[in-house]
Amino acid sequence: MIRVSKRWPAVALVAAFLNAGPLWAAAALENGYVLVSRDDAPCAQASTPGCAERVIVAMGEVQLRFGKVLRAMRRGEVAVFKAGESYQPPTGGAFFEVAIKPNHPPAKSPAEIIPPAKNTNLYEGERFFIYEERLAPGGTRERHSHGQRVEIRINQGPLLRQIIDGKDAPQEPPSVVNFREPVVHSVTNVGDMPLWNLILEFRPAGR
Repeated sequence: MIRVSKRWPAVALVAAFLNAGPLWAAAALENGYVLVSRDDAPCAQASTPGCAERVIVAMGEVQLRFGKVLRAMRRGEVAVFKAGESYQPPTGGAFFEVAIKPNHPPAKSPAEIIPPAKNTNLYEGERFFIYEERLAPGGTRERHSHGQRVEIRINQGPLLRQIIDGKDAPQEPPSVVNFREPVVHSVTNVGDMPLWNLILEFRPAGR
């Protein structure tokens, strides 16, 4: 139950909910590009305003139904739905729904385009692509670039040393869902846990 106080009149409360996106409480990340929801799927119906393409990322074993199809998904698997396609919210386990906003700002490019090695492509689309990052403890991914992207950490805990412009970048506190700006860097896994990330990277115009 939400109580309205004199400090937060009813009009302001309603405005906050309207501006928060389809799912205010369970949003793991929201900006001008995406709404990422944890264990809920506010954009499952094609008619939901503000939702274009959507991606389901399984964080455990889930069941995903669309039309007459029932798909069993395991941790780390993805399902991509185009604008105009509907599905039922997954059941049985943890997941994220990544909803692309239809009129998001133009995607930004890094200063150089250097394709990363050791990644596995999972999906190629007109506005974005999805790939899997894996890096064993002690492994290094040499200097490469990324555009703007959503990062979902399937393994939570690997320690990474990141080199940008020849200098060590500050260590960041771990977070499962992140939005990253364009970068040219190299990365070394200096922890004792394998890196396992799913990345949804936006395509700049002309790429």
